[in-house]
Amino acid sequence: MRSEVRWRLCWENELELADHVELAEFFRKTYGPTGVFNAKPFEGSQSWAGARPELRAIAYDSSGVAAHMGLLRRFIKVDGVDQLVAELGLYGVRPNLEGLGIAHSIHVMFPTLQELQVPFAFGTVRPELRKHIERFGRHGLVTVLSGISVRSTLPHARVDLPPTRVEDPLVIVLPVGRSMSDWPTGTMIDRNGPEL
Repeated sequence: MRSEVRWRLCWENELELADHVELAEFFRKTYGPTGVFNAKPFEGSQSWAGARPELRAIAYDSSGVAAHMGLLRRFIKVDGVDQLVAELGLYGVRPNLEGLGIAHSIHVMFPTLQELQVPFAFGTVRPELRKHIERFGRHGLVTVLSGISVRSTLPHARVDLPPTRVEDPLVIVLPVGRSMSDWPTGTMIDRNGPEL
C-alpha cells in the first residue's frame, strides 16, 4: 500500500542545499534506468538538467521525493510568432508510484499557472510516451500535437557540438488564460534556450 503523498510548491530561491541534494538523487534514480547519460546532469547537488526551473511542484511521501515537475516562464517562437508560455518539464515520478502520474502534477500546478496569468503551459515529451500522454489528454485538459520540430540550445556551449539541436517530440499545450484556438499554428518551435 502507498503512503500518503503531500505536495509542496516552491520557488527556486526557497530551496536549500539539502533540497537540491535530495532532488538530484531522486533524478539520478528516476532517469538513470532510461540511460546513464540521462542521469549524468544530476551529479552532485545539481537538481536540473537544462534550463533551471523557477517554480517546482514536489511530491513527498514517507520515503522522500515521490514526484517532481518544474515550471519556467519564457517566450517561445512558433513559426516566428512570439508566444508566452509556462514551460512544464523536469518531470519525474518514483517507479513504485507510477500511478501518481503527470495528471496529479498538473492539477497541483494549475492554480499557480492561473495566478501567473500565462496564456498557455507548454511541454515536450518523447514520442514513446504517446499512449500515456494521449490517455491523460483524453480528459480534455491538454492538447497533444505531433509533426512539430522543436529547436533548443544545448545547456552548455561545447566546441565539439553545434549550439542548437532540433528534435521531433510530442508537443503538449495546456490552455490556461486563452483557448486552444489562440495557439499559433506552425511546424517549428524555437525554444530560444535549453529544454527545462
